[in-house]
Amino acid sequence: MYKKDTLVPWNRENAGGGVGPLLGDFAYNRHQTGDQDAFREIGWLILPKGASIGLHKHIDNEDVYIIISGKGVFTDSHGKQTEVSAGDVTIARPGQSHALANTGEEPLVFINVVAKTQIPDKK
Repeated sequence: MYKKDTLVPWNRENAGGGVGPLLGDFAYNRHQTGDQDAFREIGWLILPKGASIGLHKHIDNEDVYIIISGKGVFTDSHGKQTEVSAGDVTIARPGQSHALANTGEEPLVFINVVAKTQIPDKK
C-alpha cells in the first residue's frame, strides 16, 4: 500500500527529449526495483501547460499512461498523433516509441505504469 503522503517526488526536465518539466510523485521508480520486479514504476505525473515528453523508444518494457485530467496529444511509433483527455489510456509495447504533449490550458495529469517484459527462454 502506498498512501499519497508517502509518494516520492521524482521531477525531470526535458524527459525523453521533450520540453519543460515532468513532475512526478511515485510509489516507486526504476531506481528502486530489481530484476525480479515486473512493475518498474508507478506514479502520478503532471505535464504543465506547454510541456512534453519527447518521442522515446521502449526496449524491454511496456509503458502505460492513464489520463486523469487535462488535454494533450499522444504520438505513437508511426508518428500518428491522437488527442487525449480524461479516461484515455495509451501504451507503448517493447520496440515501440511514444511521446506525450500537453496542448491544453491546464496541467495534463496522468498515471504512469512501467512494467518489465519477460523475454521467454529460447530452447
